[in-house]
Amino acid sequence: MKYAITMVTGKFGKAAINYLMNLVDHKDIIALARNVDKAKEELPEDIEVRPGDYTNKDQLVESLKDVDKLLFISSQPGGEVSRLQQHKNVVTAAKKADVKYIAYTSFPHADKADNFLSKDHTATELYIKEMGIDRSFLRNNWYLENELATLKAANNGGTFVYAAGNGKVGWALEKEYAEGAVKVLTMDKPKEIYEFAGQSRSYAELANALKKVAANDFVVKEVSLDEYEEGMQKANLPAAVAKVVTDIQALIKDGELKENTNDLPDVLGHPLTSIEDALREVLQ
Repeated sequence: MKYAITMVTGKFGKAAINYLMNLVDHKDIIALARNVDKAKEELPEDIEVRPGDYTNKDQLVESLKDVDKLLFISSQPGGEVSRLQQHKNVVTAAKKADVKYIAYTSFPHADKADNFLSKDHTATELYIKEMGIDRSFLRNNWYLENELATLKAANNGGTFVYAAGNGKVGWALEKEYAEGAVKVLTMDKPKEIYEFAGQSRSYAELANALKKVAANDFVVKEVSLDEYEEGMQKANLPAAVAKVVTDIQALIKDGELKENTNDLPDVLGHPLTSIEDALREVLQ
């Protein structure tokens, strides 16, 4: 059985490769990377590295030859080639290369969600189905690391600012999502859909957890979405980035990331890292 993981030089990909190396023979692992030289520098010599540029369909077909199972890590939006087209390139190449199974990192409730972050994932899931490839959709909620700027500011005595109201988020460590992905990849009979998330919490609850481990006392301030966007711009974020960050607060406020699932700890076979310990790890 040959296993391949895409985007192995990213944080998620690195964590996934490390977990997979503990579960299967290294000779059965294929790492796909946009930057092959960088990947070879970072991975053990006995891990085969192949090019994995999502914009190059012919290259992807060649790189996916002999692969049985593929952990397909979703791309980032904003490139010259749209994220959806990149994703379709990977899936089309997997079909041509006769990949038997894809585990794809998706968005919470992608079959029902309707927001600017979910659309590409919804379409990618549908395309994988249309291609007739056996699959699992790993619908990852939110990485705690996504809040690093807010957490660091508060830890250093600044203000913990949010605009998501009472909206709840299923924060967990990125490495736990990566471990869950690898566990699913190596299962004999995985489910089609996994709603991966930590315990749902509001930003106010996250701030209270942070107060238990922070190096400094800090103020917690809820603001309007307009005030939040203005504050991001005052913090020297480009206007387009400030809008995206604010739009994420808005979708959280609307309940798009609220979750009630045990899929992630069930797959891992152990409880998730406590929120306090997870915060300590992120802040380090």
